Amino acid sequence: MKDQALTNESFDFLGGSSGFLNIILNNISSCVLLLNNQMELQAYNNALKTIFSNQKDEDLLYRKCGEVIGCSYHIEEAQSCGATSYCKYCDLRLSALESYINNTNIYKQHLVRPFYDYHNNKVEKQLQFSTRNFYFDTEKYIIMIIEDISPLVKQIVDM
Repeated sequence: MKDQALTNESFDFLGGSSGFLNIILNNISSCVLLLNNQMELQAYNNALKTIFSNQKDEDLLYRKCGEVIGCSYHIEEAQSCGATSYCKYCDLRLSALESYINNTNIYKQHLVRPFYDYHNNKVEKQLQFSTRNFYFDTEKYIIMIIEDISPLVKQIVDM
């Protein structure tokens, strides 16, 4: 088993170690969101609160994706995620739904959009995201991985 881990071939041997897998997920710098078919957050890693949280110590579980990440349209229009004027154009939402409905994987798409932070500041973020679906027991889920690439883009622009 040790040889497998050293060669990065598989993490299968960790299947019985949920504690170790949780430590790994919570130390990844990208947001890892687990969504259901209603786009409600079922689980997440610690990076979500570092990159997106727009309220200190907020309860995030079972809320819609746009509400969790501080989507400016959700906040400014006081509408739930899925009901704003922009939702039908939202690449995050459309990609997650496409993954869920069509069993497709979306890989490293880019998005530029305003979000609100927990100081109520409107901040434009450059994001890179990927989505895919999977089954666990009898339920189908969407996993969404989001990276804030704003500092990298700014560094490139400033060169």
